[in-house]
Amino acid sequence: MSEAGGDHKRRATLPRKANPRLAAGRARALGLPTRGTTNANRLRRVDRWLVATQVPRLRDAARPLVVDLGYGSSAVTTLELADRLGPEVHGLEVVGLEIDPDRVTAVAADRDPPRVDFRVGGFELAGLRPVLVRAFNVLRQYDEESAAHAWDTMRAALGPGGLLVEGTCDEWGRRSAWVALDADGPLTLTLSARVSDLDRPSDLAERLPKALIHHNVPGQPVHELLRALDTAWATAAGLSAFGPRQRWTAAVEALADQGWPFVGSSRRWRHGEVTVRWSAVAPV
Repeated sequence: MSEAGGDHKRRATLPRKANPRLAAGRARALGLPTRGTTNANRLRRVDRWLVATQVPRLRDAARPLVVDLGYGSSAVTTLELADRLGPEVHGLEVVGLEIDPDRVTAVAADRDPPRVDFRVGGFELAGLRPVLVRAFNVLRQYDEESAAHAWDTMRAALGPGGLLVEGTCDEWGRRSAWVALDADGPLTLTLSARVSDLDRPSDLAERLPKALIHHNVPGQPVHELLRALDTAWATAAGLSAFGPRQRWTAAVEALADQGWPFVGSSRRWRHGEVTVRWSAVAPV
């Protein structure tokens, strides 16, 4: 996937036969390319969350435009996003953005008929005003200040009522964490995992978004959340006989009883997922 950063503007010399549209996109795209590797179904966890929670936002929009930022050398996860949201949203438009024009050319030439429009673009979102942006694994290489600037750039490009979902996941999509942001700032943090692969919930710490990963230290709220989840997980060990999902659900229920401000339906807990208000985990 491609990582784009708000502190960098790439103005590369274009080859003689460059596509004019790609040339224009590259001149204004903000960010840096990544290795571009991905796997099919890698982003299934965040996609399922989007289908469960964001379809009304898209249905209410005059133009239900979704941007997938930084899809990498393969467009498989962008096409999966279109396939998952498409049946739920009439008139859905999906645009895949990449900062590497060669990647855009390669995937755009191999789609007939096109389900997704592929363009050159970075954190500025290629001048689009989307209702929803999925930006996964695009900020790992940046420092915290640059990542925050990238957040600001993307939020400023959102359409009315728009939402940015920025996060990270492991290579196979079994451990994920993401932040949902609107034009005013961060709203929630979501943790999602194949819980049968977890020794403890704090294993998810390595997948925290850039805004939080360096704050997983004593005295910081996100560290306290993971510590509390570990404690509740250990307490619920007796439910392991009924499966790891039941154990995870019991751990999250225990934290809800303690007053942690979880958001959304408790049905999501059974998927190895929990969403908490950003105010409860924001760095201090």
